[in-house]
Amino acid sequence: MNEATAHLLFDVVERLEKNIVARECPAIIAIEGARKLTLSDYDYLRDSSTAAAFEARAAEKAAEIDAARWVLAVPQVWVFKPPSTIAVRAVSNHPLREGEQEAITWMSFDRGDGVDYGRVAYARRPSGEPVFEEPEIFEVGIRPRNEMPGFLLLQRCLGEE
Repeated sequence: MNEATAHLLFDVVERLEKNIVARECPAIIAIEGARKLTLSDYDYLRDSSTAAAFEARAAEKAAEIDAARWVLAVPQVWVFKPPSTIAVRAVSNHPLREGEQEAITWMSFDRGDGVDYGRVAYARRPSGEPVFEEPEIFEVGIRPRNEMPGFLLLQRCLGEE
């Protein structure tokens, strides 16, 4: 990941962390091109069609400003299933179950540097206050599924839809 994309990632993560502290869970995307845009959607996690609509709008904006890079981040609950399967679900006010962890799932795209995926894991103190780790970039080969936050956006930006 190059420096410009890393800067954008930290900006988006910081914005989302502030929302999570305020008990809000929007999807946030920052897009840089001819100018910088930041978009959010509080209904993103409601269902797949709502998420797809937000990503389609973001792809249109990315095309409008001739995006060089973007970062999309979404709060989710990661569900770890033995032996090595990971699923995700929307965040909720319910307590986490065994094998679950809250995290910010993110995807970045840079026209010259490619695509990166990662997460920012976090835990909650007994008071409910979240404590965030540093952003993690996945170093292993990942093949995202259609449900991955940013998948539709990436397909549209690459003209592969």
